[in-house]
Amino acid sequence: MENLSTLLSIALIWGIAAATPGPNFFVAVRTAAAHSRRLGLAVVAGIVSGTFVWGLAGFFGISTLFALAPWLYAVLKLLGALYLTYLGVRLILASFRPASRTASAALAPSPKGWQGWRLGLMTNLANPKTAAFVTSLFATTMPAEPSLQMGLAAAGVMVGVSLLWYGAVVFVFATPVMTRSYTRMTALIDRIAGGIFILFGAKLALDR
Repeated sequence: MENLSTLLSIALIWGIAAATPGPNFFVAVRTAAAHSRRLGLAVVAGIVSGTFVWGLAGFFGISTLFALAPWLYAVLKLLGALYLTYLGVRLILASFRPASRTASAALAPSPKGWQGWRLGLMTNLANPKTAAFVTSLFATTMPAEPSLQMGLAAAGVMVGVSLLWYGAVVFVFATPVMTRSYTRMTALIDRIAGGIFILFGAKLALDR
């Protein structure tokens, strides 16, 4: 019963975190609206793969490593910030090309699903602050000296919550109504989304 309560607490807190709009949300929305539900779900698969990685990293206390080697955390933050900024710049530049106003994809993975998966994974892993958040989440919800099975179950709960949320997002934004709306406003949406990615990158780089 105690384990169930712990997992429910993790599901609730992680659900709130996942539902907060961030790079994962925007890359899933844009891929679904600009391309297809299939490619959007490939991106979601990448996002949840990254979630599992962060879940395990948090359970094994990667924040301790960051505390012992602050330079490693700083390097990962810089790389993540550069990656998000790169995505944002690509979006904005592509929005000024005539072809991009109808069916463009600045983030455009090709129709191959593995490239969509890679995009989702890299977007998720670009923010090392997630590891610190997950470590704090486990520290406040897990029992003392949790077993490996408990750690895997907690990471599985995080994956399940992320899959349900981002999967629902993709299904909503891949509907014909949303796709037509996106097509009519592609350039504007790409510029806004690109600016948001750049802002996330700047915040990640400057946040202490």
